[in-house]
Amino acid sequence: MNTKRTLIIGNWKMHCNVHESSLLVHRLQQHIHTHRDIEVVIAPTMLSLQPVSQEIDKRKLRLASQDAFAVDEGGQTGEVSFAMLRHLVQYGIIGHSSRRLMFGETLEMVREKVAAAVRNDITPVICVGETKQERQAGEAKQVVHDQLTTALANLTSHQVAEVVIAYEPIWAISTFDGETAKPDDMQDMLDYIREQLAALHGQKVARAVRVLYGGSVDDEDALAYLQLKGCDGVLVGAASLNYKKFASIAHQAHVMNIGGRSHAKFV
Repeated sequence: MNTKRTLIIGNWKMHCNVHESSLLVHRLQQHIHTHRDIEVVIAPTMLSLQPVSQEIDKRKLRLASQDAFAVDEGGQTGEVSFAMLRHLVQYGIIGHSSRRLMFGETLEMVREKVAAAVRNDITPVICVGETKQERQAGEAKQVVHDQLTTALANLTSHQVAEVVIAYEPIWAISTFDGETAKPDDMQDMLDYIREQLAALHGQKVARAVRVLYGGSVDDEDALAYLQLKGCDGVLVGAASLNYKKFASIAHQAHVMNIGGRSHAKFV
């Protein structure tokens, strides 16, 4: 099972062409320092993954895909499989809210993608979270339960111990005109996710899994989320496109890990 390091993931979504991606990586590597206690991951567009992989300092940055197809090869025109990304990325974001809502990705599709990532030695970052309507209806935990149990259905306990779970309440995501989620309100769901993991695979596995928070995280509130009990990192959206903000989040994570509580920004 893994030795936990705080995980900071930047999801660039559909931003930055190849040239812009190269420039952003250059800036990030100037401002992010290497620390043994944190792991910084970026998820450029599929088009930029290969050229960026040749540019990054692997001591500072690792790569994730924003998505991939569940079948290793075949006649699926326009798709890129996890098998094709093997040895190129270390992580794969799966079941992101935009994939579920904009592209109709089902629980079963997420399950198959998770299995595909694992068999190709790519660590899945499984996104779970409820909409505003589901939360108001008191269905948040049931939604997350269904997303979590389905996604992990084809994995052994040993494999589950290596995955990453990112809780991203859809009602708090700026892409969907979300409202700000108060860190204290998120503790209950993080605890619930850990409880479900323990019920499915035991306490040892539940403790090993890294659980992240993602929901319009920026450098102003990242530390508050990182300080939540059982929060092992953050999944960052728009703020990851700003090298100063993203580097600040990584720095704050390191400062917190070594026992500080500094809110000073790192530039």
